[in-house]
Amino acid sequence: MTKVYPNTTAASVTSSPDGKGNAAILTVWKKSLLFSCNGFTVFDSKGDLVFRVDNYMASNKGEIVLMDAAGKPLYTIRRKRLSLGDNWLVYDGETAVNPLFAARKHVNILNTKCLAHVSNYSKANEGSRGSGGSSPNSKNVLYEIEGSYTQRCCAVLDKTRRRVAEIKQKEAVGGVAFGADVFRLVVQPEIDAALAMTLVILLDQMFGSSRRLST
Repeated sequence: MTKVYPNTTAASVTSSPDGKGNAAILTVWKKSLLFSCNGFTVFDSKGDLVFRVDNYMASNKGEIVLMDAAGKPLYTIRRKRLSLGDNWLVYDGETAVNPLFAARKHVNILNTKCLAHVSNYSKANEGSRGSGGSSPNSKNVLYEIEGSYTQRCCAVLDKTRRRVAEIKQKEAVGGVAFGADVFRLVVQPEIDAALAMTLVILLDQMFGSSRRLST
């Protein structure tokens, strides 16, 4: 296999690593560094490790934890149970209370470009009780994701329709394709890089070949 990353050094990452407002270009590898685990490994443009997921599709708790290079939990993703549709909650660190964000798979035959919506979470603005409180208020929508995740061609749009993150196919030197398990995540300064990677995990749960961590 073509070498995915040149270094094994742990590093931190921001959306603007040089302080000049430039985008961070990350390499996402759908593979855990731990032998017995499934997950994701994410490297910066220098080849340094910045994010990791080691419990992907392996937990009975129905949760996925995004960690930094040192193993510190950044966000925990949990599927919202007893709700209609594909709905997820995102928590700070490893907490299990007071979600920060709600994500919902978009299903509309009249708008096939849209994949998902990500909103601020607020109990006061949950959907009806009959749907398990899974529908976030449209006024709270922070990001809309469009494109095709299976083709690794997606854009994360903010409220002003500005592209704040993109998923793109990655090619090795010489034009050799890596395949679907290795791709680029381009993160603009307007969004936190860890949150952008969390959106990737959500898309993989909604549209990836290994979808459905829990049902």
